[in-house]
Amino acid sequence: MSFVSRYWRVFATGLSFAVFGIGGLLLRVLVFPLLNVFVWRPERRVVAARTTIRLAFRAYVDLMRALGVLRYEVRGLEKLDRGGLLILANHPTLIDTVFLMAFVKNADCIVKSGLWNNPFTRGPVRAAGYISNDSGAGLVDDCIASLERGNNLIVFPEGTRTPASGTISMKRGAANIAVRGARDMTPVLIRCEPATLGKGEKWWRVPPRRVLIQIDVQDDLAIARFTDNGVSEVMAARQLTEFLQNYFTGKCQSHA
Repeated sequence: MSFVSRYWRVFATGLSFAVFGIGGLLLRVLVFPLLNVFVWRPERRVVAARTTIRLAFRAYVDLMRALGVLRYEVRGLEKLDRGGLLILANHPTLIDTVFLMAFVKNADCIVKSGLWNNPFTRGPVRAAGYISNDSGAGLVDDCIASLERGNNLIVFPEGTRTPASGTISMKRGAANIAVRGARDMTPVLIRCEPATLGKGEKWWRVPPRRVLIQIDVQDDLAIARFTDNGVSEVMAARQLTEFLQNYFTGKCQSHA
């Protein structure tokens, strides 16, 4: 029976990836052109596009659950029912972004420049006005401006998925946004048990049992403790990066 279950999950996982690609293409060629016709004001069009993506991603994660690919639990979701949040999350799997954007209203995020030209994703990411990571030195300013507009900005401070070793290594970008923007942070802890879709993993190498994704929204972290001691922004960002690395490492280890 476990043999049959595992091969079904291989098929269902492949089907889920196919649905994701086809869905992105349909949004690009059918849905977002209609938004351009019926929603004239650019700011309202962006809100409509982000709402469409959130609902599509919510349907997608529920499809994966219905197919038996995974289960999921979300705790502390009410803490995200605000505006202008800087949401920082660890990044164990390929689908972390999908999950967060399925549950966070008015979400903004930083996307790889390659997604702007991918035929399956460029329609949604452009329509939603997400931030491209090719803006160079202006990236932090773009992120701060997004927060000031009331968007909820999702950032993965590791910059890429956590390696198979489980060692969390934070880049300084998220800390720069928090320090320069004087923004408290809302940490989100993501767990995937058993591990799957990690860095370098092939999608068809499904684990021996159905995956459980757990998303725990933590209490806010105040930025003042890093900026009110008279240190420079550079030093404050360095200290915050070290703190975040220890924070997420400790949280992940305590739940292991």
